[in-house]
Amino acid sequence: MPDNAISKPRLERDGAGDFVLDPALLADRFSLSTDRFRHLVQSGHVRSSVEQGLEEDEGRQRLTVRCGNRAWTAVVDAAGNVVSENLTMLRHMPAR
Repeated sequence: MPDNAISKPRLERDGAGDFVLDPALLADRFSLSTDRFRHLVQSGHVRSSVEQGLEEDEGRQRLTVRCGNRAWTAVVDAAGNVVSENLTMLRHMPAR
């Protein structure tokens, strides 16, 4: 998925500073209905991670959400703006 194919959202954070991701946004990124995506989350088939940027990426974070054999990755600046994002097909992972 090219960076310019979809609009780049601003991600919100909760009181603890954790990202709060809209299920509809993620469902769209994975080309799923929101209901299907919520079902996959509830059944434990969606995982996420956050990495802190270092050196030239200081102040940025990389979010990765894995769903079946796909991974959506977004680089987010300190203000919560998505700087870049992509969807990757993972090898040797079953589709869900």
